[in-house]
Amino acid sequence: MVKGKAPKNFEEAIEELEQIVEQIENDEIKLDIALEKYQLGMQLVKFCQDKLVEVEQKIKILDHDT
Repeated sequence: MVKGKAPKNFEEAIEELEQIVEQIENDEIKLDIALEKYQLGMQLVKFCQDKLVEVEQKIKILDHDT
């Protein structure tokens, strides 16, 4: 992550993403900080995508076993 700690789980990442989007949409932050938040948001999106792929693979394995 750009700043701060990595999210513990998917839900935490989504919550943080929602906060970032709200801050950027409401013009609550300056442009340079908005850029940092955007970069962090993109990393959170990647984290969420990776988690979804991981879960999808586990589900496929479970479905294959049944």
